[in-house]
Amino acid sequence: QLQASGGGLVQAGDSLRLSCATSGRTFSSRAMAWFRQAPGKEREFVAAISGSGARTSYTDSVKGRFTISRDNAKNTVYLRMNSLKPEDTAIYYCAARRQYYSATDYSADYDYWGQGTQVTVSS
Repeated sequence: QLQASGGGLVQAGDSLRLSCATSGRTFSSRAMAWFRQAPGKEREFVAAISGSGARTSYTDSVKGRFTISRDNAKNTVYLRMNSLKPEDTAIYYCAARRQYYSATDYSADYDYWGQGTQVTVSS
């Protein structure tokens, strides 16, 4: 199970850090990702990270503002979001791939999903 937390209501320009925790011994061998879904829109890729944390990728709209990271000792992946904009408002979901599969930006590649955490950015 993936448990996402850290969402909230903030003003434009503020920062938030999302966390996604899980249990088990296979975390470090799983690529992880964050997706988001705004009202009336399809779920979209935000960021992904390899099992070791050595490789990361981002959608263009968040590059330079968001940082994905992980702590394999704590079985937790993070999404640091800086300079938030109203268009970042969405429910944010963390997702995990099967063991040893590479990170992708395609939601159908991910087998396990958290419950989502709401991020609302006011202007």
